[in-house]
Amino acid sequence: MLSVERYEKILGELDKNKAVKVSELSSFLGVTDKTIRLDLETLEKKGLLKRIHGGAVLLEEKEDRIFPIDARQSTNHERKIAIANEAINGIKNDDTILLDGGSTTFQMAKLLGDFPVSVITNDINIAHELIKKEKVQLMMLGGSRIGTSSSLYGGQAIDLLNRIRVHQLFFGATGVSIEHGLTVLNSFHVEWKRKIIECADRVTLLADSTKFEKVGLIQFATLADVDSIITDDKLDVLIQSRLQSEGTQVIISPLKS
Repeated sequence: MLSVERYEKILGELDKNKAVKVSELSSFLGVTDKTIRLDLETLEKKGLLKRIHGGAVLLEEKEDRIFPIDARQSTNHERKIAIANEAINGIKNDDTILLDGGSTTFQMAKLLGDFPVSVITNDINIAHELIKKEKVQLMMLGGSRIGTSSSLYGGQAIDLLNRIRVHQLFFGATGVSIEHGLTVLNSFHVEWKRKIIECADRVTLLADSTKFEKVGLIQFATLADVDSIITDDKLDVLIQSRLQSEGTQVIISPLKS
């Protein structure tokens, strides 16, 4: 088993049980206690858990943690709305856009409906939000969901992405790092993210300021693959300056006071 596969399974157990033991993980994954301890050390360095004697636990709740995913997506609501508002401003009448599954793109879906646009998505919640909006031409990409996620993934959707072209893609990432690029926590996201980037004329990353200089398990793209990043005004000015010096367009959406 590859190390990244172990990391995913460890995080899965941690997400489910809130705590994990070295001995139980060793038996579950069929590796030595030493290997598990090294794995936990690596995941702790990435900011994904906290080691304790004999195992590990979730990090204490704070707005900038990137795991667990559900907890992170339920926070920073005002930032996501601000980013969604800015993203909508960049869409033209009759554009064909692809909305990747996620909490910020869901906020975009809530704002759509006042002008004609075609929307392709793999997210059930986004589709449900758009289905009654007459000016939105909706196309849903099929597949199977993983766990309780509202996003669908599968071979049919990937095959279809090879045959379509969209004006704009709006998508997210678990972590955004100048050095390590765009990363996610789950390997099943990787092929999907790479394909949606390939099928878009313009690629826009939606990332609130807490995601910057965070690193997930697997890189799926570099900053060079992105045309623009929309974020909120809490982004560190030094990070913004470095991104811009690398040639990345950074669009700042102010939070309402």
